[in-house]
Order: sequence, then C-alpha cells, then structure tokens
Amino acid sequence: MEDIAGRIEREVASWDGVTTHPHRFGGIEFRLGRREIGHLHGERWADLPFQKGIRDMLVETGRAQPHHVLPETGWVSRQIRSDEDVAEVIELFRLSYERARVAQNVRESRG
Repeated sequence: MEDIAGRIEREVASWDGVTTHPHRFGGIEFRLGRREIGHLHGERWADLPFQKGIRDMLVETGRAQPHHVLPETGWVSRQIRSDEDVAEVIELFRLSYERARVAQNVRESRG
C-alpha cells in the first residue's frame, strides 16, 4: 500500500511541468521550472510558499499555519495527521502550482 507522502508525490508530480528533487533539509521538493511550489518533510509536514496576503488567508481560515521555522514569511506549514489531510495538502500544492503557472506565463509573455 502506498504511504501518505507517496500519494501526495504521485499526484503533484503528475502535473504538467512539475519536477521532483531532494529537499536540502530532507524530504522531497516540487518545482515548476526553477520555482519551488513546496516540499514534503516525510509523511507529517508540507511547507509551501505564498505571498503574505495569501498566507494570512490560509492561516486565518485554518487551512495552514505559519511556517514552523520561518513564521514571519509568506511560507505556510500544514501538518499531515491522517489520510483525511491528504486531499487538503494536495489542494494547497495545487494553489501554489497555479500561482507559479501564472507567473511563468507572465514571464514568457514579456520575454
């Protein structure tokens, strides 16, 4: 049976343009081009970058918490406690991915 991290990795890595890499502090990192869309620390934590306003909204609505090491930044952390958290973590990665796609398209249109 596939573990939690494996299920998240399989889904996120299947999205167009997403690549996986070892994360410098352990775990697996997901990128779109050179931009990191987030990473997993084993099966228990996901960390994702957002603009501060989006980060504040995610924290306020309970979808994530301030980053466990860098709480004053736009990064968020999401603890993965059970299988029920997997869908929400994937949705957070999807939000980060969609934002990265928009930024990529803007850069390419200016290029």
